[in-house]
Amino acid sequence: MLIELIKSFLFGIVEGITEWLPISSTGHMILLDQFVKLDVSKSFYSMFEVVIQLGAIMAVVVIYWSKIWPFHKSKQQGFLAPQGIWKYLDRDIFIMWIKIFIACLPAGIIGVLFNDTFEKLFYNPVSVAIALIVFGVAFIWIETVNQHRRPKINSIADLSYYTVVMIGFFQLIAAIFPGTSRSGATIVGALILGVSRTVAAEFTFFLAIPVMFGAALFKLLKFGLVFSTTEIWIMLVGLITAFVSSIVVIKFLMQYIKKHDFKIFGWYRIALGILVLLYFLVIK
Repeated sequence: MLIELIKSFLFGIVEGITEWLPISSTGHMILLDQFVKLDVSKSFYSMFEVVIQLGAIMAVVVIYWSKIWPFHKSKQQGFLAPQGIWKYLDRDIFIMWIKIFIACLPAGIIGVLFNDTFEKLFYNPVSVAIALIVFGVAFIWIETVNQHRRPKINSIADLSYYTVVMIGFFQLIAAIFPGTSRSGATIVGALILGVSRTVAAEFTFFLAIPVMFGAALFKLLKFGLVFSTTEIWIMLVGLITAFVSSIVVIKFLMQYIKKHDFKIFGWYRIALGILVLLYFLVIK
């Protein structure tokens, strides 16, 4: 059991790091599973690799609680003070959640309907490698193009409904092709649409909350709620590790992009994709 808990710890670390950096958590988890096999059933592992994302989600909730929780009494006084329901509901945060819901629709609808088909067709090392390379090139290209441009959108409140719908379709690409990276796809899409790096990253974090919670709930219900003691411990270790590592990585990323662009992640994706192709097509 100890060996399996150590493996779960490793999976949690990889999930926490790669979920928020635009380098593909699903891709890395597929690759990690090639070399570090959990001694569990195939159905449990399929559920586990999605459910430990809940730990990563909780990191976003803890860090950004004041920006995502809309229910609190307004402290504003006087003539401009909000009235009625808006006295207890933050209008800007409420509108942000409407935008998040709209952005989730493409991946939510199509992802649920065709999830099993996508897994059979694309959840393999070669597909992951190709997606890593393609979106690595996309990051380098868009950052090069944007080098001398000023972003048009510098706050989440400035995101139009058209913009969030388009970001939602970029997220759909990640739902179809593992290795694309959900955060990578949405950030690339946001940058193309003129969103600043900070806003692109934050909106991606917030977008992950309903998407990843819904995916985890779907997998849990599909698997069933009956677990062995070993399975419970494996899940707990993975969840806690993903949570702690996500806290560190999110804070690092937000500091990093204040002074740097995303090109380094593009080069990393290309290098990793090439190594994966060499291993699975030539060496293995």
